[in-house]
Amino acid sequence: MPAVSRLSVNVNAIAMLRNRRDLPWPSVTGLAAIAMEAGAKGITVHPRPDERHIRKTDVFELSELIEDRFPNKELCLEGYPAPDFMKLVEEARPEQVLFVPDDPQQSTSDHGWDFSKDTGALETAIAAAKEWAVTVSLFCDPDPVAPEHAARLGAERIEIYTGPYGACYDDPARAEKELDMIVATAEAAQACGLGVNAGHDLTVENIPALMARAPFIREMSIGHGFTADALIHGFAESVARFRRAMGEI
Repeated sequence: MPAVSRLSVNVNAIAMLRNRRDLPWPSVTGLAAIAMEAGAKGITVHPRPDERHIRKTDVFELSELIEDRFPNKELCLEGYPAPDFMKLVEEARPEQVLFVPDDPQQSTSDHGWDFSKDTGALETAIAAAKEWAVTVSLFCDPDPVAPEHAARLGAERIEIYTGPYGACYDDPARAEKELDMIVATAEAAQACGLGVNAGHDLTVENIPALMARAPFIREMSIGHGFTADALIHGFAESVARFRRAMGEI
């Protein structure tokens, strides 16, 4: 199996299932370990203020797991750059942080940053994360103008919100239009010297078309679609299925 992988498995849904009971299973770290052993490049989590899925304790346990057993893998923390989240980033020191413009009550990240608004606080958060040697990515809508703003603020990568593309699973014509916007945004990011990630509602069915047109995408963060697939095929086999869709194995 090639060493290079694009797949970062988001285990928020595993934590949400665990939190339905006052029990330690399903194990967030246990399933994260299975995913990484099977070839995932790392793990993504979005610890929200209400801890409705990932808890702060999970973040530190995942960080310890990667440091002890998977030193060549990566932990990505996703969140809004509020003081509490920034404190968590400083303490956990993940390999990557993805700043998202979420309201705490949102069920999931469903839009990128509006760079027309005051971005001073975001710029400050980016500078702080870089001081801690944490790679910074910004969540962006499929918009070819967005990468230039992200680069200006000091980000090193963007993650393109692929939700609109994923929502076109039953509309091929619309999916093609959404794909055009993602690819244009990815190419604009590459021209700005930014690394390109993608995430939201990606599946083994819609990934190949995206990879065919943007093979330089370096990471795909996948949670809901991966978990749905793993309920049928198991965590290890789903890692293989998604990596095959990405053309890696």
